[in-house]
Amino acid sequence: MPNSLFHNMRHAGLISALVMAPCLAINAGVVSAETIQAQLTKAPNVPAPITRTQPATVVVNLEASEWVGPISDDNNYEFWGINGMVPGPMIRVMVGDTVEIRLKNKSGSKQSHNLDFTKVSGAAALVNAEPGKEAQITFKAANQGVFVYQSSTAAPSNIQHVLSGMHGLIVVEPVGGLKPVEKEFYVMQSEFYMKDGKKNDTLVYSEQKVKDADASYIVHNGHMTALVKVPLRSKVGETTRWFYGNAGINFDSSWHVIGEMLDRVWPAGNVAKAPLEHIQSTLVEPGQATIGEFKGEMPGTFVSVDHSLFRTEKGALGLLKIDGPTNPALFKGL
Repeated sequence: MPNSLFHNMRHAGLISALVMAPCLAINAGVVSAETIQAQLTKAPNVPAPITRTQPATVVVNLEASEWVGPISDDNNYEFWGINGMVPGPMIRVMVGDTVEIRLKNKSGSKQSHNLDFTKVSGAAALVNAEPGKEAQITFKAANQGVFVYQSSTAAPSNIQHVLSGMHGLIVVEPVGGLKPVEKEFYVMQSEFYMKDGKKNDTLVYSEQKVKDADASYIVHNGHMTALVKVPLRSKVGETTRWFYGNAGINFDSSWHVIGEMLDRVWPAGNVAKAPLEHIQSTLVEPGQATIGEFKGEMPGTFVSVDHSLFRTEKGALGLLKIDGPTNPALFKGL
């Protein structure tokens, strides 16, 4: 369908009406006993694990905005994101919860902005807000796992929104929560496409580079050195759980931690199935997320990468520093 038609439909209100109405109708009359405010966190931080066993109504307050900020030490970019961060905040709920999304679009925005939670609800769940306005939807968290929420490409009718930072992760835990671990991290791989420029320039989005799959940056957590300048940290003997997403849109991510094995991996974040065990690298396709965890056996600095290793030069890496005593029974130099 041509972009112009999507544009006209959006301004006629048809996309919002068609997408939002089924979501509201499906959940009409569904009210959980308890209403709570969602704890939202900036990557790499993760909201507190779910410990309750009864569904609740979870209110999620989000604000879309547009701002210029650093994509690397050399250049800036005009981000479009949620709650002033890229990726957007992590949301954590329980299967069976009623989720109430309240999306504000900052008054200074030039664009309308929307977010799509269809993967969580299993039915249409899109919320769209015009500049200076607020919109709400309510849906049931029907599917457990970890999912990418992002701007829909149909309304507005281009992919610049996703590629400028309109994406994040939502975790839907099983009843009673996931098995406890010592540390949890939130990492999102994102692609950025810009016209060429000089050092200290604010670079401009390039649709042609998107079509050519010629990414200017492929980064973890919104900046080329976000997890290098401020590494993740754990201790020997601790199990770290990673919620790892790929916003896309052109490249798969082959996630690997150099120097470690992933003890358990839930492909596509599907916690309803038993995990795979003893995995070196795991494929995370565009628009998907996965859960991986491992126990740190030795101290050192370990590198989390997309194993298409040329992408490390574009920013697709981060560091994990594990502190503690060495274990000669596992490894020692000769």
